[in-house]
Amino acid sequence: MRNTARWAATLALTATAVCGPLTGSALAAPDPAPASLYAPSALVLTLAHGDDPTMTTPVRAVTLSCAPTSSGTHPDAASACGELRSVGGNFDALGSRDGVLCTKQYDPVVVTVDGVWQGQRVSYQRTFANECVKGSYGTSLFAF
Repeated sequence: MRNTARWAATLALTATAVCGPLTGSALAAPDPAPASLYAPSALVLTLAHGDDPTMTTPVRAVTLSCAPTSSGTHPDAASACGELRSVGGNFDALGSRDGVLCTKQYDPVVVTVDGVWQGQRVSYQRTFANECVKGSYGTSLFAF
């Protein structure tokens, strides 16, 4: 009797495993094409005090997603995405603004950017002499 019960349970589990995918959503139409075709742009920006990002601990970090819409924890995601689009995602092309005066005090701040920009993997780091110099680059990307 015990073998019969065990055999029936094994048969039921096998039938479920084989026939289960043939019911419900498996018989439905295949998933439609994606809602939109765009290259993803999602970045994580960090800020740390020091010269080398490998030797420092980030004190701030924000996320920035620019496709399909601007979002994330960046305080001004729309402006930051617009700024990046204007330079084609080239972080080195972000120059300092004219008319910003900063002291010559050396208190290094390092900014790192990791993620994906328009479908391409990016990893960027830059050390600024101090917070004022960091704030003079671009208008909003590094302002977090």
